[in-house]
Amino acid sequence: MKPKVVVAEKIAQAGIDSLAATCDVEILVDQDRPALLAAMSDAAGLIVRSATKVDAELIAAAPALQVVGRAGIGVDNIDVDAATQAGVLVVNAPQANVISAAEHTMALLLAQARRVTAADASMRRGEWERKQFQGVELHGKVLGIVGLGRIGTLVAQRASSFGMKLIAYDPYVSADRARRLGVDVVPLEELFATADFVTVHLPLTRETEHLIDGAAFGRMQPGVRIVNTSRGGIIDEQALAEAIRSGIVAGAALDVFAEEPLGESPLRDLAEVVLTPHLGASTQEAQDKAGTAVAEAVAQALAGELVLSAVNVDMGQDVSDELRPFLPVAQSLGEIFVSVAHGLPEALIVHAEGKLADFAVRPLTLAALKGALARVSDVPVSFVNAPHLARERGVEVTEESSTHAADYQSAIRLTGTVAGTTISIAGSLMGRKGPVLVEALDHEIELPLTRYLLLVRNQDVPGVIGRVGTYLGDARVNIANMVVGRDQSGEAAMMGLNLDSPLSDAHLAALHALEGISDAQFIELSAFA
Repeated sequence: MKPKVVVAEKIAQAGIDSLAATCDVEILVDQDRPALLAAMSDAAGLIVRSATKVDAELIAAAPALQVVGRAGIGVDNIDVDAATQAGVLVVNAPQANVISAAEHTMALLLAQARRVTAADASMRRGEWERKQFQGVELHGKVLGIVGLGRIGTLVAQRASSFGMKLIAYDPYVSADRARRLGVDVVPLEELFATADFVTVHLPLTRETEHLIDGAAFGRMQPGVRIVNTSRGGIIDEQALAEAIRSGIVAGAALDVFAEEPLGESPLRDLAEVVLTPHLGASTQEAQDKAGTAVAEAVAQALAGELVLSAVNVDMGQDVSDELRPFLPVAQSLGEIFVSVAHGLPEALIVHAEGKLADFAVRPLTLAALKGALARVSDVPVSFVNAPHLARERGVEVTEESSTHAADYQSAIRLTGTVAGTTISIAGSLMGRKGPVLVEALDHEIELPLTRYLLLVRNQDVPGVIGRVGTYLGDARVNIANMVVGRDQSGEAAMMGLNLDSPLSDAHLAALHALEGISDAQFIELSAFA
């Protein structure tokens, strides 16, 4: 059966169509909350925009829920903590509206600098007051960008073409990267004291709430102009109104507010303020891209893939194109480890070797834990709840990396101790073979990772390989590929087989009974199902 996905708010038809290829889509646009709660009883996915409240009650009403998708950037309407505790992935569409938001920022900058909206209102009253609406140029002015992320970067590029001087505050952006953008990174206090225009591009968090308050306005130079298209609440609106009345702030242009829709506010009565009703993402292009992107993310999540736009998964840093193909390798190593070790280790070391050392190990760790825990957990394991489940089961995880890799450009190694025995397995990617198991239980073996694997440990004596092949042939189990490898002592060997069909417990019992066989493990890898 296809997983059920409830679409609670309107998204692009292209997104619906792409989702319908792998999911059973139920459209519940403009339905009341009781109808939504009832529909969620068997839903694996939910797609919303900003109007639907995805709170603890809704999550509790959806026991099969795996992923919530937000067609946009902000997730203010989603209880991310409750979702994380329930193992529910929260994904968004962080790239969908960046161009639209940057363009709206520039529109507000220009509207504020040239007093466009006030002049328009005057004209509609039949007036012709040219002197009253004298503005200022952007050229030569200092633009202070608070938050140099995706949108802040696009704003910097566009403001540069107007001849503005660019400074920015962002503790997570290196000075070298900013310099390549033509931006000087400065402390926040210096930005406030220097900028002619201040534009905000930050998420709303405990740290950023009222970041720009009365004290901040007091540090700004008189005549400064403020623009905010990111999140309401970052600017103290009451303090802004007072700063405008006192003449410190010449004007402001706001697209977002602490409470939306905007109710009674002192900002409404100030002609120096341009107000728009959260239009940053309100373009046809952004809406289409958001719907399509979030639909793809939800489908990926339901397929068990690691979604780069996951809000509640700590991946350390962005997952690069070079790292991403190793995720199914890491997940498979986790499954293989638990299968051959017959349990979870008390401590697990995830070691990235070779070129992988250039990237964050965290995504590989999440994938490895997902594979390992899926073998022993009675609840669905996702990239969200894998770390939590590992802690619950007493598994201490250590991440390591080394630029040295003996035989491969890159490799992943899992090492842990189970029942007093230290076990190590490793995997890599190899040209035409693709994902491979390169070491298991001290045996060097290059076995392609496919859905059905058989690992056989045996005495390194003549006839054993033949007996295994004959048995499987008689059992009508086709061998797609077989490799062998010795341990370091040369006394024991391992056979690795790719099979075209699964083995039963009876098959394994018969293999164990064969002369010269010490162990046989059949493993079905979910990453290649």
